[in-house]
Amino acid sequence: MGRGRVTSIDVAEAAGVSQSTVSRALAGSPAITPETRMRVEQAARALGYHVDARAARLRSGRTGTLAIVVVGRSGYDPTRVSAFHYALLGSTCAAAAERGYQSLVSFQSEAEHYSWNFVASGQADGLVVMGTSVNRAAWADLRQTELQGPSVFWGDPFDDGRWVRADNRGGAQLAVNRLIAAGHKRIAFVGTVDAIHPQFAERYEGYRIALEQAGLEPGKPVPAEGDDRVAAGRAAAITVMEQSDRPDAIFAANDAIALGVLEQLSRMGFTVPDDIGVIGFDGLAAGEHAHPPLTTIEPDFAEAGRVLVAHVCAETDDEAREAARRVPVRLVERRSVRPVQLS
Repeated sequence: MGRGRVTSIDVAEAAGVSQSTVSRALAGSPAITPETRMRVEQAARALGYHVDARAARLRSGRTGTLAIVVVGRSGYDPTRVSAFHYALLGSTCAAAAERGYQSLVSFQSEAEHYSWNFVASGQADGLVVMGTSVNRAAWADLRQTELQGPSVFWGDPFDDGRWVRADNRGGAQLAVNRLIAAGHKRIAFVGTVDAIHPQFAERYEGYRIALEQAGLEPGKPVPAEGDDRVAAGRAAAITVMEQSDRPDAIFAANDAIALGVLEQLSRMGFTVPDDIGVIGFDGLAAGEHAHPPLTTIEPDFAEAGRVLVAHVCAETDDEAREAARRVPVRLVERRSVRPVQLS
C-alpha cells in the first residue's frame, strides 16, 4: 500500500527539527532563523507537504488578516482620500504581505458606517487606522470604542500613545535649511496650525527652530483653509504675496497646498524658483508633474508601512514597545528651489 498523507511530523523528521519548529517556520515566525526556515521549507517541498492555512488559523485562533481602515472627509465619497494616504495604504498592505498577512481594507467617512472592532468580530488580528485628521467625529468615535487586540493609528489628532507619524519637525528643518542654503531669508509658512492638524503644528515648530537657529525671523503661519487643499494653497498664496514685506520663499505644510501655491504664483506673474522658492511636504507623485516640479520632503513610505504593521504584529510586549513611532524623511530635489549658493 502507498504511504498515507504527509504530516508535519514527517517534515520535522526530514529537516531534523521538532514539529513545533516546523509549524512556526511555515507560519513565518520571526523567532525562526532564516537557515532553519529554509531547511524546513526544502523538506516540505521534497515531501509534497502543504499547510492547510484555514485549519492552522482555526487551531491558533488567528485570522491571518489585518484590518486597515482609511478615514475620509465627512460629506464626501469615502474612497476620495489623498494620494498620500493611498500611497501609505499600499505600503502597509505590502508590509502586511511580507509578514504573511492578508489585508482587509475599509474606507469610512460617515457615522453610520463607523466600524472599528474587526478583532472582536473575528475578522482580523490587528487594526491599522489612517486618514485625514479633520474628520474629528470619526477619530472621536474610534477613541471612545473599547478596541480589542492591537491597534495603531496614522493621522490620529490625539496623542494617546498609539500613533505613528513622520519626522515632521526634522523634515521641516530639512526644508527650511534647503531654502536658506539657496539664499532665501524671508520664508513664509503656509498651513493651518491648530489641534486638528497636529502634523502641521509639528512642521511649523520645525520651521521656527530652523529659522531661529539661522538667526532669521519666523513668520506667523498663513492659514490654508478649506477641504480642497489645492484651492486653499491658491488662496493662501494671494494672502502671502500681498503682504507689504513679501517673502522670498514659501514652505507649504503639505504638497497639495504647495501645488496650489505654485498655480497661483504663476497666475500672478511670479517665476519659481527665480522670483520665489517653494517647497512642500509629503512626497506626492503629482509634484513631479507640477510647473516647475515641486521640491518636497518625502516620508519613507515603505518604512512607514513596516512600522505600522510592526505595532500590530508584535509577538511580545517588548517588541511592541520597541517599534518606532517616527518614520524617517528625506529631501527630494526637483526644481522649485534655486541651487544651493556656494559661499
